Amino acid sequence: MYGVLADGMVFAHVLYVGYVVGGQLAVVLAAARGWAWGRNRWFRLTHLTAIGVVVVEAVMGWRCPLTVWEQQLRELGGEQVDAGATFVGRLLHQLLFIDRYFEGGRPPEGFFTTLYLAAFVVVLQGLAMYPPRLSRTSA
Repeated sequence: MYGVLADGMVFAHVLYVGYVVGGQLAVVLAAARGWAWGRNRWFRLTHLTAIGVVVVEAVMGWRCPLTVWEQQLRELGGEQVDAGATFVGRLLHQLLFIDRYFEGGRPPEGFFTTLYLAAFVVVLQGLAMYPPRLSRTSA
């Protein structure tokens, strides 16, 4: 049971990453097409907050709570910490944790922090170039 819950945690983690990455792609597409929903202030605020949380965790050296909870659930279930209980869980885990693509199984020091900071800058740039509506009546 713990393994399935841990797989669910990995799924939530993938959704979070998907919201950050897909959200920025959606903003760029909305800006290019002139779609008004791309200026939705709540969407843009939650999107900025989502990447902001990741940046703060990385800069402060904090482990992501979703990763910690997944590992705790796997330990409670007697599983290996780095493997999913189900096929889908393993697939999602491999999609999310890309360490195996780096020599020695670990990225260079500061790689992910730099990546997250760059993503944050891109989101800020999107806010400046295609700002959200401040009220319902503004275009």
